[in-house]
Amino acid sequence: MQKVILDTNVIVSALISKGVPSHVIVSALISKGVPSQIIEELVLEKKVKICISAEVFGEYVEVLNREKFARFKDFKSKAEEVISKIEEIAEKYAPNVTLNIISDQSDNKFLELAVVSGADYLITGNTNDFTISNIENTQIVTPRTFWDNFKF
Repeated sequence: MQKVILDTNVIVSALISKGVPSHVIVSALISKGVPSQIIEELVLEKKVKICISAEVFGEYVEVLNREKFARFKDFKSKAEEVISKIEEIAEKYAPNVTLNIISDQSDNKFLELAVVSGADYLITGNTNDFTISNIENTQIVTPRTFWDNFKF
């Protein structure tokens, strides 16, 4: 099973573009947004293994609880469901490396997680900061690239 790390922007995009269904047991409906498809069809249905660290999970919680997202219908309740499910099903790691590769210092935690987890992919929509294509054996890809190349 492939191991993936999701940048927070992928989860935010999924919740804004389509929203995760009100039930966490995902239906067979295919959404139009690639981030939604990744969350619904792969992560929550356990077709991939999501990797998290305390730092990454903390960012998920902090960002998804920002007031600016309250304007999106049911965002908060759907975010809480996704956060809860990710916490339940994720492989948890405690990175013991400190990296200073990305100019946005707060994003280096995703690379640190990649190094210790040996994840296959780090999926991010942040192509401005994640300008490298891989870190060790982890490929850094956009949601579209991941979705188009994922082998079921």
